Amino acid sequence: MIWRFRTGSQWREMPAEFGAWSTVYGRFRQWRDAGMFQALMEVLIALAARRGQLDLSLVSVDSTTARAHHDAAGAGE
Repeated sequence: MIWRFRTGSQWREMPAEFGAWSTVYGRFRQWRDAGMFQALMEVLIALAARRGQLDLSLVSVDSTTARAHHDAAGAGE
């Protein structure tokens, strides 16, 4: 999972050494649906706060997407 998000690649491009992409994706979906990533983030924030190291001004989440018309990919030719 880390490789996929670090590279920005698609799941199907994952190297075979990590196992079948569909298995890794299935595990990611299970963890996502179970709230694992949200819980992990909350624990990390709580630990940082306890140490006096919490600075949420450094946090930035961007989910901006830019969609192109299907003709932009040559579909209209």
